Amino acid sequence: MDRLPLRTLGACAALLIGVTVGPVFASGALAWLLTLSVSAALTLLAWLLLDWWSLRKLARWVAAGDDREAPRGSGPVGELGYRIERAMRALAGRTLAEQRRLAQFLSAIEASPNGVLLLDAQDHIQWLNGVAAQHFGLDGLRDREQRITNLVRSPDFVAHLQSGRFDDSITFPSPQGDALLHVLVRRYGEDSKLVLSQDITERERSDTMRRDFVANVSHEIRSPLTVLAGFVETLATLPLTEAERSRVLVLMQQQTQRMQNLVTDLLALARLEAAPRPPADAWVDVAALLKHVESDAMASDGGRHALEVDFGGGGAVNGDETELFSAVWNLVSNALRYTPQGGQVRVAFVRREDGSAEFSVADSGVGIAKEHIPRLTERFYRIDSSRSRETGGTGLGLAIVKHVVQRHGGTLQVDSVPGKGSTFRILLPAQRVRAPLAETAVPSRALS
Repeated sequence: MDRLPLRTLGACAALLIGVTVGPVFASGALAWLLTLSVSAALTLLAWLLLDWWSLRKLARWVAAGDDREAPRGSGPVGELGYRIERAMRALAGRTLAEQRRLAQFLSAIEASPNGVLLLDAQDHIQWLNGVAAQHFGLDGLRDREQRITNLVRSPDFVAHLQSGRFDDSITFPSPQGDALLHVLVRRYGEDSKLVLSQDITERERSDTMRRDFVANVSHEIRSPLTVLAGFVETLATLPLTEAERSRVLVLMQQQTQRMQNLVTDLLALARLEAAPRPPADAWVDVAALLKHVESDAMASDGGRHALEVDFGGGGAVNGDETELFSAVWNLVSNALRYTPQGGQVRVAFVRREDGSAEFSVADSGVGIAKEHIPRLTERFYRIDSSRSRETGGTGLGLAIVKHVVQRHGGTLQVDSVPGKGSTFRILLPAQRVRAPLAETAVPSRALS
C-alpha cells in the first residue's frame, strides 16, 4: 500500500481516538482541547512510526545492494530513497565504464611485444603480461603477490632492483638461458615499479654478424691489396727482367681477380637479400639450366676432372632463372675446386615419386669433417682458409646457395665423408616442379 494512504489513515485513526478519548476525561472546552492534543500527538506518532518503518526498508535495500528499484514512498524518506537509488545507479555505471577501460588497457598491454611487469613498494608482483611471464620464466597467476627477487635470481637484475637507481637499463640472460633481455625499471605511484623487458637476442646476433661481416670483408680485401701494393712498389723501384716482370703481373692479375670475385659475390648476396620473392609464374627449363652449367664448368675446368651431367628426364622448376643457375653453379664450382685433378664430379636432377625434385652435385674430393657441416653456409666460413684462398674461393658461395634455396622454398642437404667426397642436394617442393614438355603442355622458359 502507498505511503500517502497509510499516513492519511493513521491521521484519521488518531483523530477518532482523540474524539473518543477526550470526552471521557473532560467536558466542555477542556474536552475539545484534550481531543485536539491527543489527536495531534497520535498523528505525529503515527507519522514517525511510518517513517521509521520506511527508513528500515530503505536501509535493508541499501545494505543488500539490490538491482531492483528502491522502496517508494512520499515525504522526505521517499525523496531520500529516490536520490540514493539515482546515486547508486550512477556510481554503478561509472564503475562499469572504468572496468571496461581497465580491461581495454590491460588487453593493450597484453598485446605489447615487450614484457610489462608491475611491482609494489616491496617488489611483490602485482600484474604481468604474457611476454613478461615468458621472459622471466613466471606464471601469470601462480606467481602474483610473490617477491620478484625470490623468483628471478639473476645477480645483475637483483642488484639493479635493490640499488634503487633506475636511470640506466641493464642487459642480462633470461632465467631459462635462451634469450638476452634488455630491462628498464621506472617508478610510479607510491614507490611502485614498472619493469619493461625486451628480447634483444636477434638484434644482438645481427649486430654480431654485422661486425663479423665488416671485419671479414676488410680482411679479405686488405690481403690482396697488400699484395698488390707490394708488387706495384717492386715494379716501381726494382729493375726486373722480362720474365720476372711477367710473373709479377700474373700474380697481380690473380689478386685483382680475387677482389673482383669477392665484390661480385657480395653484390649477389645484397641483391638476394633485397630482392622480392621469385615470381610464381616463371618456369625454368631444367635441361637448359644444366647445359649452361655444364658448358661453364667444362670451360673453367680445362679437362682436369671427369664431369658427368644427368638431366633426369628434364622438366621445369618454378623460380628465378638467374638465382637457380647461381646456386647450382656455386656447388659445381666448389666441387671442381676441392676435388683433386683426375677426380669425378657428377651433377644430376631427379624428380621424386612425391612430386618434389632435387639438384645434386657429388664429388670424389677431400670431403668435409662432420663438425664443419652445420657452419658451411655461414659467410666467410672456411674449413681451411689458406687452401680456400689458393683455390680462389671467397667464402660466400654456400651463403649464396643457402639464400637462393630458402627463397625458393627448398632445403639444402650436405652429406660428406672425409677422404671420400661430398654430396650437396638442393631439394625443391612439389609445387615448384613440373614434368617435361612431352608429358604436359606447360610452356617453360629456357636459359639464354
